[in-house]
Amino acid sequence: MVVLIRDATADDWPAIWPFLRRILAAGDTYTLPVDLPEEDARAMWMLSPPERTVVAVDDGVVVGSAKMGPNHRGPAAHIATASFMVAPEHWGRGVGRALGKEVIAWATAEGYRAIQFNAVVEANRRAVALWQDLGWEIVGTLPEGFLHPTEGYVGLHIMLRRLVGPEGTAGGAPG
Repeated sequence: MVVLIRDATADDWPAIWPFLRRILAAGDTYTLPVDLPEEDARAMWMLSPPERTVVAVDDGVVVGSAKMGPNHRGPAAHIATASFMVAPEHWGRGVGRALGKEVIAWATAEGYRAIQFNAVVEANRRAVALWQDLGWEIVGTLPEGFLHPTEGYVGLHIMLRRLVGPEGTAGGAPG
């Protein structure tokens, strides 16, 4: 599958909201309320510059989205973060990988030194494997930090992908 990744517009929200709502309602991958109101979800997901929200489009249909920006402000603003959602009916088709590569390219172009994911649910094995394949490493795990609806208490991984090495060298291209 070849998807087009482009900046999201307000007109994309009606296509994003249905799969975002389903993913949150499942309660197995995000540390957000399963019944997050639409207006709160929209405010959280649809970011304004210098942060960025993108959509993945296949044959004119929005099949995924990612949001990205600094993980913290001030002296820690050189580390980016991102969140991803792929419509469940499009899982396993390369949409998440395409979005991940877009985030890496964006963060590199913006001058970030690394990208940190703050809370990757340990039981979300497909996502953990994808991020590791794209160069992220697990730098810590909060034991029992997430109550999974079927697996019980599982860990929350903190994952890091360096874009610049400790000596200022490039951190490598995405896989």
